[in-house]
Amino acid sequence: MEYRDAGEITIEGNSKPSRTITGSARATTVITILASLLAGEVAADCHSTVLATHAGAPFLPSLLYGVTMWWWWGLFTCIFWVALRQWQGASTLSPRTFLLHLPIGICLTLAHAFILQEVIAFDLHIWPNLGTAGYASLHFFGLRRLGSELLLYGFVVGACLAAHLYLRSQEERLHSAELEKQLTAAQLHALQMQIDPHFLFNTLNSLTALVKFDQKIEALETLSNLNNLLRTTLASSSPAKVALSKEVQMIENYLAIEQVRFADRLRVDLRVNAEALRGLVPCFILQPLVENAIRHGIAHCTSEGIVETTAERAGDHLHLYVRDNGPGVHIHSKKGHGIGLQNTRDRLSHFYRDDYDMSAKPLAGGGFEVFISIPYEQAT
Repeated sequence: MEYRDAGEITIEGNSKPSRTITGSARATTVITILASLLAGEVAADCHSTVLATHAGAPFLPSLLYGVTMWWWWGLFTCIFWVALRQWQGASTLSPRTFLLHLPIGICLTLAHAFILQEVIAFDLHIWPNLGTAGYASLHFFGLRRLGSELLLYGFVVGACLAAHLYLRSQEERLHSAELEKQLTAAQLHALQMQIDPHFLFNTLNSLTALVKFDQKIEALETLSNLNNLLRTTLASSSPAKVALSKEVQMIENYLAIEQVRFADRLRVDLRVNAEALRGLVPCFILQPLVENAIRHGIAHCTSEGIVETTAERAGDHLHLYVRDNGPGVHIHSKKGHGIGLQNTRDRLSHFYRDDYDMSAKPLAGGGFEVFISIPYEQAT
């Protein structure tokens, strides 16, 4: 098997819908309830003060004041929280972020003071007798009042940032645990493939035939490939991601064994350029795809079977292809193959969230193709 630089291939990936963040909906609900409770408390305190001098005064002006006081900050908190959840850059702590928040805080404070002053003017216009109850003396553009509003803005921003960073750390821990679980499952799947009785039986049969016909060199090479394959998978610790070059080495060992079994019925074509070899990929990401191509594709070919594996860097992404010239959709639609593809898709989703593409489809001229596009990360 030889490495050859792959030619330019144009791929149009399928766009993926963005995930709905249910946590944001829950958070906005909690914030709205909290703002409403605070508004009710302020309205009740304000109304009790008015009743001390004006018995029978209506509750509505006090309620308008309380709602304007706290729903303003509740609305800002909801907007800022959603921005934090959908735009990770908003949670960055830096002098630049502080300088950005300062003018925003001043503008929001002044706007809030203006709206509060207009609400008081409206209350006095509808209920003129409230002027003697202290409403006429309310002024929101004083330095002390604006300072307290600006501090409240800082408190809201700080609380949202703290809560967001805490939740993000918890999500990252959960994400890491899920990745470890997925990697363990992938290792188990690869191990099951390698110690599968049919696989070992076929390999031993091939070794017996090689020894019988005095092909000792080929027999030793097959034993070496089997040894490397088992040692790689049975390694006590495997990283979540490996350089594509290591993944290709493992695939080479597996394909070399299968080539002994299929002889002239199997032709392997690896097309991997140098940049792609240095890219990081999830461990064991190619093995189930190549295994499926052999088991569900080449094994059903009556003539020469071809397994083509291509890897190339395309800008900021790494493109991977596994193709075969087997029967195509009828064989590949079997339940076992579908589970293998779904497991691969799930692992990609865990590693890259929405920033990946994967398609599996029969080819027009016969055979089957699996395409994967992931962000390019260079191995150190």
